[in-house]
Amino acid sequence: MAQTPQDLKIAILGAGMGGLTCALALAKEGFKHIDVYENAHDLGFVGAGIQLAPNMARVLDRLGVWKPIEAEAVNITSTSVRVGASDSELAHVPLEYIHDTYGYPHMVGHRSSLAGHLYQGCLQHPDQIHFHFATTASDTTFGPKSSFTATPRDAPEKAYRVEADVLLACDGIKSQARVAMLDLLNIKASVKDTHQAAYRIMIHKDQIKDDPELLELMNGNRVTRWIGEKRHIIAYPVSNNTIYNLSTTQPDTHFAAATNATYTTRGDKSVMLGVFGDFCPMVQRMLNYVPEGEVCEWKLRVHEPLPTWVHETVALVGDACHPTLPHLAQGAAQAIEDGGVIGAVLSKLPDTTPASIHKALKVYEKVRKDRAYAIVELAAASGRALHLGEGAAKEERDRQFAALRQGKGPVPDKWADADVQKELYGVDATKIALEQFDELFASVSGREAKL
Repeated sequence: MAQTPQDLKIAILGAGMGGLTCALALAKEGFKHIDVYENAHDLGFVGAGIQLAPNMARVLDRLGVWKPIEAEAVNITSTSVRVGASDSELAHVPLEYIHDTYGYPHMVGHRSSLAGHLYQGCLQHPDQIHFHFATTASDTTFGPKSSFTATPRDAPEKAYRVEADVLLACDGIKSQARVAMLDLLNIKASVKDTHQAAYRIMIHKDQIKDDPELLELMNGNRVTRWIGEKRHIIAYPVSNNTIYNLSTTQPDTHFAAATNATYTTRGDKSVMLGVFGDFCPMVQRMLNYVPEGEVCEWKLRVHEPLPTWVHETVALVGDACHPTLPHLAQGAAQAIEDGGVIGAVLSKLPDTTPASIHKALKVYEKVRKDRAYAIVELAAASGRALHLGEGAAKEERDRQFAALRQGKGPVPDKWADADVQKELYGVDATKIALEQFDELFASVSGREAKL
């Protein structure tokens, strides 16, 4: 048995935002044996824009990686919600107060910047964190020492078993560890079709050098959302205002008939233009800047809430347990909150017994589960409000937008609503885990802790 918590052998499945944060948070707490298993040959650091909310920044700052991410990001000072067809403004919400209220600004950046600096942070701990790329994980078993089969993709005949004191499944919405856990516990919680898909688009500054209207958006500090029936586009500048990022949501047509686990497909530019064909000329121009052959469409999937994230010494993290629609821009932030809390609770272990490890992981679940699922539902509700068609509900939504222009009432776009922002940004999950650990650890029942 490990002499101290820091001597525990920890295996992390997946090197996404949650996995990298778990690894770095644990290394910062002095854990010595952290192995990260990633299916990809390398991290690649591709992707689109990402919103860097204060609750995310708070965790990253504690881990020492926020400053370089902040230096490459754009500070958002306002948001504008507009009618897709006419470009008329429904609401304008100033956001300068966020820094003064929550200690960090609301910034936007490139996903590669966030992942890259988390990875660089991990590389500062070469004696503690070891990466195993191009390695798939399968056949997870659960026990006082959990295990799985690690298979090098380039040499499948050299598969080997990995045994760990703690197994953190950060392997995304397709998580094999989640499937194994639910099968073992006889829990039914399948992937849920949202009937929505998304295009993610990056426009570079040199593409629009002769378009002063779009250059003004590129050089600004505003998030803009164009909304229409069952569709919307959110757009903002990233990478020090050198790239304009667009993310869309629209009805799923390409994945609807699929019964497999397909999540992405090569899109057709003409089809994309048709989806937003009734949107305003500015939107049409932006979409036309996308080069032929560079249109990708993502299926937006979630899964049913799980009754537990923890079994034995295994915990689910991030999209493995709470995949979130993008309408609150909290998916990565919630995975990063998970990682911060994991580091906190394992650092507080009173001993290294499997029973105590299990109880500490249950503290992680207690701190994170209700909050994460509340945010999942808020994101879904915000999407429903944005996508309303003609009728009484849309009229009421637009009445609320009109009242907002007079400084009254809630914001139907929940991402910009001050009360929702307080719920998102005003909670310090890592601090809660540290300050309430003893009480929460004691509250885990003997039945839960028995291994």
